[in-house]
Amino acid sequence: MSQDRQLQEAVLAEFLWEPSITAAHIGVTASDGVVTLTGHVPTYYEKHAAEKAAARVKGVKAVALELEVRLAFPTERSDEDIAHAAVDRLAWEVTVPRDAIKVQVEKGWVTLTGEVAWHYQKDAAERMIRGLHGVIGVSNQTTVKPRVNTTDIGHDIGVALHRSWFDPKTINVSADGGKVKLTGTVHTPGDRWKAASTAWGSPGTTAVENDLIVVG
Repeated sequence: MSQDRQLQEAVLAEFLWEPSITAAHIGVTASDGVVTLTGHVPTYYEKHAAEKAAARVKGVKAVALELEVRLAFPTERSDEDIAHAAVDRLAWEVTVPRDAIKVQVEKGWVTLTGEVAWHYQKDAAERMIRGLHGVIGVSNQTTVKPRVNTTDIGHDIGVALHRSWFDPKTINVSADGGKVKLTGTVHTPGDRWKAASTAWGSPGTTAVENDLIVVG
């Protein structure tokens, strides 16, 4: 069996272990470590879950997401309904500063804007919206406030990566103010994501350019 075929079957098997995914209408192809997902799913939440599940399979270097969110008729909602639900959901989320995030909805696509102090707050806002009925996509344009002292940010992130078992010889961290750039190699897309999350966790990080290459 070819490596591409093995990778395809491994991703399909991973979908069976993810209860939030109904894989009946998802197609999977693989070519040199790049997995492409096609077909349709009933919610944006499921689309996101499929991408994450595929990315954590050993041997996957990248995921091309060509899945369509095709809402079932009973779950279709107006943009106004989605906007009200989004605002209410954000108001109940304790990790998101109250009134910090603005919501715009157009044909089921939600755009988030505003400014927060930490990247985890930006992530939390998107996570709250992802599971709402009627949402077909989320554009998270929320920004992170710059901090005054960013002198040692590159060094601090490098130490944090080493503390999290990453080999410092394979990842290079550079910083210009709050803008951080990661270069080097990792073994999986999951490692690439974890490294970026570590960089975002540093006080003062306002942007992360993730140029890490997955080598398998």
